[in-house]
Amino acid sequence: MPDRRAQRGLRHPLLVILVLAACATLVVGGDSVAAIWQWAARSPQDKLARIGARCDPLTGRFEVPSERTFRRVLADLDTDALDAATCGYAADVVRGTAPAPRGPARTLWPCGARGAARRSSRRAAQHAAEHPAPPSLLPAAAVDGKALRGARTEQGRVFLVGAIGHESGVLLGQRQVADKRGEGSAVRELLASLEVSGMVLTLDALHTTKKTARLITDELHARYVLILKGNQPLARAAAQALLASPDADWVQTTDIDEDRGHGRTERRTIRTAPADDTLFPQRGPGLPSAPRQRRP
Repeated sequence: MPDRRAQRGLRHPLLVILVLAACATLVVGGDSVAAIWQWAARSPQDKLARIGARCDPLTGRFEVPSERTFRRVLADLDTDALDAATCGYAADVVRGTAPAPRGPARTLWPCGARGAARRSSRRAAQHAAEHPAPPSLLPAAAVDGKALRGARTEQGRVFLVGAIGHESGVLLGQRQVADKRGEGSAVRELLASLEVSGMVLTLDALHTTKKTARLITDELHARYVLILKGNQPLARAAAQALLASPDADWVQTTDIDEDRGHGRTERRTIRTAPADDTLFPQRGPGLPSAPRQRRP
């Protein structure tokens, strides 16, 4: 991470400031610079020593940055470099090329946290038992854009596009866009900076363009699952014509899934069919892409 501060008179390392801010924000929910500084000021001396905080030679105590220092450093931070560093490390952990961080076992849980963790673990185990993943399942990432709640710039609201791993839920990378209309180009810039070779990328209908599809298949050597809606009327009509026929003709290429939730039972049917480049770019590795139609 580049440190934009002048080296003369520098007292607190950038890494210490970032670690304290991350802990205050992610662990205890500090939502302001003042809350971050208050949490850091109450941190025990042994924890400050572990992260490399500055030690006062006169008192022998470890110090934390002032609120003004937190505010100045975080406001002038190179956010693109921070995203590249943190998301790159998270992606390496998911791929197994970097060791996963390990912390001490928790003996004290906040009110309700233990029960929530147990319920989440049971739901995950039940889902894995009812819907076992096939052995040939490829790693996948979802790409989407959202408005950042509580953040604004001089131009207005802050929009981000990000790629999140399906299985791990880890953010692999993100980019800021000027507004919702610039999301398409931001997604292509984001994907070009990631290592997604051999992965399956899922995107919503806003990104169902041949330019994005060619980037994924030809340059990134990945696969895609795109949604056809009204923004691609010709491709949608061609896919409907390709997949429209009696159910008896699609026995070998149909998958039916039933799920119960929210007080109702849902039945989904997916048909697959081979397609050539005249419908949509599909020159990726391995099996060709295929248009898919989901029926509620």
